Amino acid sequence: MTRPSPIAPVADLYGDLLDTTPPAVGIGAYLPGLAITIVTALAAAYLSEHYGAPLMLMGLLIGLAFNFANGDVRLRAGLGFASKTLLRWGIVLVGFQITFAQIASLGWVALGAIVLLVAIVTLSGTVAGRLVGRGAAFGTLAGGAVAICGASAALALASVLGEKRAGQAQLTLVLVAVSAASAVAMSLYPALAHTLHLTDRQAGFLMGASIHDVAQALGAGYSYSPEAGQTAAIVKLTRVALLAPALAAVAYAFRADGEAKRGLVGIPWFVAGFLILCGIHSLVAIPEPALALAKPATTTLLLLAVTATGIRSPMNLLLEQGWRASIPVIVATFVSFGLALLVALLLI
Repeated sequence: MTRPSPIAPVADLYGDLLDTTPPAVGIGAYLPGLAITIVTALAAAYLSEHYGAPLMLMGLLIGLAFNFANGDVRLRAGLGFASKTLLRWGIVLVGFQITFAQIASLGWVALGAIVLLVAIVTLSGTVAGRLVGRGAAFGTLAGGAVAICGASAALALASVLGEKRAGQAQLTLVLVAVSAASAVAMSLYPALAHTLHLTDRQAGFLMGASIHDVAQALGAGYSYSPEAGQTAAIVKLTRVALLAPALAAVAYAFRADGEAKRGLVGIPWFVAGFLILCGIHSLVAIPEPALALAKPATTTLLLLAVTATGIRSPMNLLLEQGWRASIPVIVATFVSFGLALLVALLLI
């Protein structure tokens, strides 16, 4: 059996690197990388709070500014832990933000439209990725990020695809493009909804079904009206709930060779955890203080993961991607808006 080269690490289906460098031993090996990740994330949070910029975008950009630190081998264990393990726990905690009752309140017609919208938008990114020569995996990463929940979905999808199919440079590019597109959408969509004279429920559906990031979708909805904000929250969190089946579908579509022969794909543990917490939240009355703690904990974990991803990104490869690599995100964004507007006008 040929051992992998230490220069070119490989990845399994769920993005766990397998290389010849020895694994980190002891908590101390993780502390330097975690320390710089935390400091960088705090700087991003400060800028976001004081200038009103999207939190995840700030985390990514500040992380990229500290990209030079990735050259220090002492930081790699902690950076890898933050960008992978903390990310997966953040995805698990997202399950505390939604209940199956909230999803059911939309009605079967709206729910079916959201499922179809997520599928079509993801496929539009896949097709666009193929057309611009970036491959189906990259297109699926971009389309899925737009279709579901922005940066969180991009990180989760990249974890399923693995670094052989969606490397750090490609992931970072999608994170930048999706975060920027979400910020633009948050600013423009409420004005467009007013111009089109949409009802509160229609406007809420439009923003919840088409804006990428959760915070931006809710912000746009509540800037239109309280009722639009509530509708946007339910629609958006329904899209978040579709993250689990989307990950399973992507894992099946891009399964490894051994799994292709068996036709079986295991569900990642963080997807199962997401569904379990969603079920618990739906069936059990969780104390309000616990829910109040879960939301900032989720945001913190995802911010640390995004920041570490920025620090770990190979800038030379990122710059080589070119502007054409943003086309799948742009195409998926237009498809998402068009379909959401159509559904809002005809069915809501």
